[in-house]
Amino acid sequence: MSDEISVHLLGPHNAHLLAGSDVFDSSVDPKQLAAFLAAPGHQMVFATIGARTVGFASGTVLLHPDKQPAFFINEVGVSENMRRRGIATSLCELLLKTARDSGCQSIWLATEADNIEARALYKRLNARETSGVVVYDWDGVK
Repeated sequence: MSDEISVHLLGPHNAHLLAGSDVFDSSVDPKQLAAFLAAPGHQMVFATIGARTVGFASGTVLLHPDKQPAFFINEVGVSENMRRRGIATSLCELLLKTARDSGCQSIWLATEADNIEARALYKRLNARETSGVVVYDWDGVK
């Protein structure tokens, strides 16, 4: 098996490559995958080595009547044994480009204060870290 890492924009033609991957919190649900693909503004990029998916990043275009489109990066994940190879950087670069190409004027995300690896990744990508923000959630969202 080749160790070459390939990065892809998710679409109907390659969505089958996500099946059986260990990069998500749970197994890929075919109905949820179809809904994700059908929903305008939802974007995902993923990385493969051969036929194995080893990482992904996803986000959503946010629309408001008084602002230009913004993009929220929902999640970035790489298989534990594949980290520190530049996969997350490549995924985020493609996701950022995809967001910009779709007209988004701003891009943002949130991560836990103790997630040192994620914070280092976003700093490498020239993101501006803010402070003084309080995050609220409902229903134990992870």
